[in-house]
Amino acid sequence: MTATDIIRTAALAAKAWPYEEARKLLKRYPNGAPDKGHILFETGYGPSGLPHIGTFNEVLRTTMVRNAYHALSDIPTRLVAFSDDMDGLRKVPDNVPNQAMLTEHLGKPLTQVPDPFGKFESFAHHNNAMLREFLDRFGFDYEFVSATERYQAGAFDDALRQVLRCNQAILDIMLPTLRKERQATYSPVLPISPKSGIVLQVPVEVIDAEAGLIRFEDEGEMIEQSILSGGAKLQWKVDWAMRWVALGVDYEMAGKDLIDSVTQSSKICRALGARPPEGFNYEMFLDEKGEKISKSKGNGLSLEQWLTYGPQESLAFYAYREPKKAKQLHMGVIPRAVDEYWQFRVNYPNQAIEQQLGNPVHHVHDGKLPEGRLPVTFGLLLNLVGVMGDASRDQVWGYLTNYVADASPQTYPELDALIGHALAYHRDFVAPTLQRRAPDANEAAALRRLDAELAALPVDATAEDIQNIVYAIGKDEAFGFAELRDWFKALYQTLLGADQGPRMGSFIALYGIDNSRTLIAQALAA
Repeated sequence: MTATDIIRTAALAAKAWPYEEARKLLKRYPNGAPDKGHILFETGYGPSGLPHIGTFNEVLRTTMVRNAYHALSDIPTRLVAFSDDMDGLRKVPDNVPNQAMLTEHLGKPLTQVPDPFGKFESFAHHNNAMLREFLDRFGFDYEFVSATERYQAGAFDDALRQVLRCNQAILDIMLPTLRKERQATYSPVLPISPKSGIVLQVPVEVIDAEAGLIRFEDEGEMIEQSILSGGAKLQWKVDWAMRWVALGVDYEMAGKDLIDSVTQSSKICRALGARPPEGFNYEMFLDEKGEKISKSKGNGLSLEQWLTYGPQESLAFYAYREPKKAKQLHMGVIPRAVDEYWQFRVNYPNQAIEQQLGNPVHHVHDGKLPEGRLPVTFGLLLNLVGVMGDASRDQVWGYLTNYVADASPQTYPELDALIGHALAYHRDFVAPTLQRRAPDANEAAALRRLDAELAALPVDATAEDIQNIVYAIGKDEAFGFAELRDWFKALYQTLLGADQGPRMGSFIALYGIDNSRTLIAQALAA
């Protein structure tokens, strides 16, 4: 068997969620490629606010399913990142400038709303550019598609005619899901007002489906207008279904908050004569307070923040894991994500193929893991930077040479990048919270014993030698620690100014015995 055959056989039975999702597409086309010759993946984006991690997360997870499908099938695939940029601006986001100006353009398509940042031809163009810049930086293989461009170019016209033909069937699907007052004004089609340019929410009468003609009231006047080539857009659940039909979408995932929307859009898709795409519903990211992350609120972490404090692989790792479980997304999750990513990466080369396909890093890197090792954990690096205070990258490397024989940016380029992240994380997030407390009497006695033991160590003492000393002191009944963790907590709080910390043997070896004794002396003098 070739390497490809071995992977394909293992992938057919793999329990990792991207393979489970990809196997849905094998069942969708059991006789080979569809008529269009490829499998189309789609991810949607509403550019009414700045892109956030949830937006990126959907493209990442969809890409993981796409990569898993490549392991199972030779049928080509495409990924479309679709921007709903013809949507009307419903409210002004909290986290953008020039809010008064934006208020004047409420209701207009986002591509007709001026850019509050003054950089692009519209608000949608600005937000679309931010999305594409990030996706490009991460190396995603995708095709960007603008709703406005497709509507105005007539690419959706055939599907729009079909929507008009099926207008009553769509109403029969949607009206039972709406409140009574909403039912009175609901229309699958939203005409663009020729007077105000606003996307209108008004009842619509179909005049001629083949010609695309509708009639509606606009500022007291009855208007007849074609919905083709940009004369209207669709209500979003209808729009979603129309897009699946027009583009031939085979796979699209969505957040748990859109389960009802997926259900209704799927019914509409069938009414239009097509098969809804495969997909699944993932749980939402939450902020530190447990609230859903929102584009307009700007709560939770931004893309830029994560990449300031952690490498992109750690973000991909965090997004991969347990997609059907709600997860908090705040500064505190970054260090753990970094270290767990590296734990899985270290294990990967020695695993059997079945284990590799279930390893998160396989999906982060599509099975092509980069070379490189990490001789210290990110957590340990953060503790080192914490006690060094306002340190430089070169100073951190100076300490690392005490601990790692061949330490240099050239030997460990990924560690060099992590030092930059650690310095930023410490500066912005850790330093303001650090507060060393004075030790109580029994803790002070234990610290004095630790100082004496460290002073007696030979110069070639290892991290393990030091750790054994720390353990022995903590277990010594003379110092009165009820549990070993009470001793560790005392070390963290008195020496590092934090409630949690590293393996102390490793930290002392990294920071240096003399420097660590200085820390102890400062704590005893407090």
